[in-house]
Amino acid sequence: MQDIFVLKPEEFPPLLQEIADPPKKLYVRGKLPSTDLKWLAVVGSRAMTSYGRQACEHLISGLRGYPVVIVSGLAFGVDAAAHKAALEAGLPTVGVPGSGLDWSVLYPRANVSLAREIISSGGGSASGGKIGGALLSEYEPGLKAAEYTFPQRNRIMVGLCNATLVVEAKERSGSLITARLTTEYNRELLVVPGSIFSAESRGTHQFLKLGATPVTEPEDILRALGIKTEEKTKVAREDLSEDEARVLEIISVPCARDELVQALELPISEANILLSTMEIKGLIVEELGVVRAR
Repeated sequence: MQDIFVLKPEEFPPLLQEIADPPKKLYVRGKLPSTDLKWLAVVGSRAMTSYGRQACEHLISGLRGYPVVIVSGLAFGVDAAAHKAALEAGLPTVGVPGSGLDWSVLYPRANVSLAREIISSGGGSASGGKIGGALLSEYEPGLKAAEYTFPQRNRIMVGLCNATLVVEAKERSGSLITARLTTEYNRELLVVPGSIFSAESRGTHQFLKLGATPVTEPEDILRALGIKTEEKTKVAREDLSEDEARVLEIISVPCARDELVQALELPISEANILLSTMEIKGLIVEELGVVRAR
């Protein structure tokens, strides 16, 4: 496991150097992804609904193969879901916890294994190599999380990124502080619309009314980041069979299982065995009859 090292202000990612109140130094554990990539902060409710989880996983999985870094706060709910979805999609991800980076104080304790996975995975690349996965904090390594540390660290998450995506947020929540900072720093604010009946979406709907960009598909994120869809570079996966590669190509846009089986033009029994095997291998997932890549 890599040691903690320190970045001086002149070594910060360029976008972070632009904010009015940058940290005096940054502690880093792992390997920071390239600043040539587009960095996206993903924030939202800790009391995430099943809809919020599905939306988060769907949108981030749709960024597979694109030059995007997912940044979040390592907290429960949307934060953890975003990091996990990034890892599953082979995207580099950066965690910015509300504590120091010593394993003894890293917060929340339940996500220490996720933090270790972020560092050890390093993220995927078009060439199959590692392009970065890290934790960073402005706090001394042994500092425990406190009430003030979370809103303070939000400015770093936003400052690092080209845009911020809010998945779910109550009428009064820390995610709204992050959203406000996004507009103050003149970065793109993206919002996932939610149910009008859900308390977890009242905050996000406030920002939609104020002109934030609604996000209903991965392409909305790519457009906001200035990435053209033809820029996608497929990761070579030598372990895939010809049929498995066909499945992943077909579900580059998630589709119903029946439509997928029909498009494969295989006997139903063979298609079902193929899809079951791919799900066991962690290549695909089926939810409510819709199949998508993991």
